[in-house]
Amino acid sequence: MTYKIKDNNLIINRNKKYNILAVKDRDTDDKPREKMLRLGADSLSSAELLAIILSTGTKKEEVLNMADRVLKDYGKNAIINEKNPKNLEKEFGLPLVKSCQIVACFELGRRFFKEEKGSLITIRNAQQAFIYLKDMSNLNKEHFRGLYLNSRYKLVHNETISIGTLDASILHPREVFRPAVEHGASAVIIAHNHPSGVLKATPEDLEITRKLKEAGELLGIEILDHLIISKNKFVSLI
Repeated sequence: MTYKIKDNNLIINRNKKYNILAVKDRDTDDKPREKMLRLGADSLSSAELLAIILSTGTKKEEVLNMADRVLKDYGKNAIINEKNPKNLEKEFGLPLVKSCQIVACFELGRRFFKEEKGSLITIRNAQQAFIYLKDMSNLNKEHFRGLYLNSRYKLVHNETISIGTLDASILHPREVFRPAVEHGASAVIIAHNHPSGVLKATPEDLEITRKLKEAGELLGIEILDHLIISKNKFVSLI
C-alpha cells in the first residue's frame, strides 16, 4: 500500500524516496516566485532558485524535484563550473534546452563575480583540497575531479573530469591534463568520491594514480595528490 503525507515542503511516499513538494501542491505564498517576491531571494533554497531558472519541469519530472536532483547528484561546485550543456543532458536525462539554461545561469554568475587573480584560492595540501571539495562527500554517483594550480599553488581552474565508476583502462591521461594545458597549470590535485562510504583505495584507484603521475612527469605537470572522499572524511593516495 502506498500513501502520501504532506509536511511543509516534503511529500513522503511509503517505499519511495522523500521528494520535494511540487510547486502546484504548495500554498501560493510558498511557491518559489511568490516566496522570492514576498521574502527576498535569500529565503529560497538552491533548488528553489534553480527551479525559477528552469521555469517548468517535464512530463516525467516536476521542476523542483528536477532542480534538487541535479544539484544533489552533480554537486554544487561541479555544476557551477560545468560549461557543456550536453554533459548535463547525457548524465541526468535533462532536455537540452534546460541544460543550456543551467549552464547559462552559472556562466553569467561567473562573469559577474569572477575573483581577481590576486584573491585566488591557495591550495597547498590535502586538507585544504578536501575543504574545497567537501561537497563531494554526499554525492550519489562517483565523480572524478581535478583542481588545477599555478606555480604559486593558486587555484586557476577546477573541473569534473568524469562521472561513474573509475576504470583505469577507460580514463585517459589526456582528459586530466588537457585542462592543465589550457589554463597554464603547473600542478594538479585529483579527487574522487566513494558513495559507498568506504575510504579504502581499490586497485583501480592505485593504477589511475600511477598512470597519471607517470604522464605528469613526461608533461612537466605534477600530480600533487589524489584524494578519496566520503562522508566528510578523506584519504590521500600520494
